[in-house]
Amino acid sequence: MSNDAKRDQFKSFLAKKGLRVTNQRLAIFEAAFAQKDHFTAEELLDHARRIDDSVSRATIYRTLPIMTESALLREVDIGSGEKFYRRNADNNAQMAQVVCLDCDRIFEISAPFMEWYGSTVSSKLGLTPVSQRLQVSAHCNLLRETGSCKNKTR
Repeated sequence: MSNDAKRDQFKSFLAKKGLRVTNQRLAIFEAAFAQKDHFTAEELLDHARRIDDSVSRATIYRTLPIMTESALLREVDIGSGEKFYRRNADNNAQMAQVVCLDCDRIFEISAPFMEWYGSTVSSKLGLTPVSQRLQVSAHCNLLRETGSCKNKTR
């Protein structure tokens, strides 16, 4: 789905919720969809303010839940106390996250077995899965071997 289609999806979702389409919300959308990797709310604030300097921190924190509820963004909690966000891929493939404890980077890989696994273990208990995640914490081999890592972003 193109960014134009996703922008229309965002506008429709706002209307459905009885919320206005504002320049600030559109700047937040544009900033979020310009990111290739995971980002924090504060990083998104910096990017959105480059588009529209009137974007406030409060608007960021009110808009992120709207964007996750509309399935435009995914929220990723790696247990560090800070939430990360990433735009949703066009496909519905199950993704696993590998969090590098040294590089502070979140990598995502396709994990098609997750749907089967979640369904299998839930059905054994008479339950239906609603959501699931697979997250692996790891150390950087390159950092251990050379003392530096090209993946360090934060």
